[in-house]
Amino acid sequence: MIEQGVTTAKRAVRLRNQVKGRRPAFVRQESWRYKRLKKNWRRPRGLDNKMRRKIKGWPATVATGYRGPRSARGLHPSGFREILIHNPGELKHVDPKSEAIRIAHAVGKRKKTKILSEARKRSIKILNFREIREAPREDEAAIVAEETPEKGEKSAEMPKTKQKNVKKRTPKVKEQ
Repeated sequence: MIEQGVTTAKRAVRLRNQVKGRRPAFVRQESWRYKRLKKNWRRPRGLDNKMRRKIKGWPATVATGYRGPRSARGLHPSGFREILIHNPGELKHVDPKSEAIRIAHAVGKRKKTKILSEARKRSIKILNFREIREAPREDEAAIVAEETPEKGEKSAEMPKTKQKNVKKRTPKVKEQ
């Protein structure tokens, strides 16, 4: 039954894309006439405005009839429902078959690694994975900790600071 729900979600996303293809490109009034006006949508206002009055030959205006299918609203293009995660405890309420997570941008590196490892264990899809940069796994983190030197210790692998090649100026001597 859950597998059937996933297929209906994919079907809803496909339907949403079809509806989106039939939807007109909503442009700002007279943006095609003046370079200073961008194409991004602004609602037409004014008493004599042709677009507002929906005169034949003028571009379509935004209306509720162009809205996408209800079943596809809030779905990610992959067909999963998006859930915003702030800490590893919130992963307990996620259904891996129909929901995917997006890690909040304010979450720090330490919590991100915990969330990533917990999500891997529960096989939960992470939507903003590329932005996070793969965090090291717990066993890899221990290896990295061994390699890094403690405070006060100097590592042979650390690069020495580069000395700048600075020309010394010699003062000009006036000849008399």
